[in-house]
Amino acid sequence: QVQLVESGGGLVQPGGSLRLSCAASLSILSFNTMGWYRQAPGKQRELVASITVGDSTNYADSVKGRFAISRENAKNTVYLQMNSLKPEDTAVYYCKATKWGPYGGAYWGQGTQVTVSV
Repeated sequence: QVQLVESGGGLVQPGGSLRLSCAASLSILSFNTMGWYRQAPGKQRELVASITVGDSTNYADSVKGRFAISRENAKNTVYLQMNSLKPEDTAVYYCKATKWGPYGGAYWGQGTQVTVSV
């Protein structure tokens, strides 16, 4: 059973920063892609950023230049550094681990709330 535990969310003022962490119960090298998604009230869940086992990254246009995804394989942890936060970044942020292939699958964390407000 794969477990992903997010942490680091909270309340921050516009322009502030937060760093989210996603700790996996097994080696993140087991997964082809690790990603951060978010879901705001009344909206669909959307991809924020992803990173492959080869360290290729992908970002939503709305966060390019402000957010950075990284991985620390030795700690089985993926991070999302969020800078210059805006009220529209307010959402529950979820970590996702994806393994491709016939025996693959996708696994989600429980989410962490990020609120950007004065």
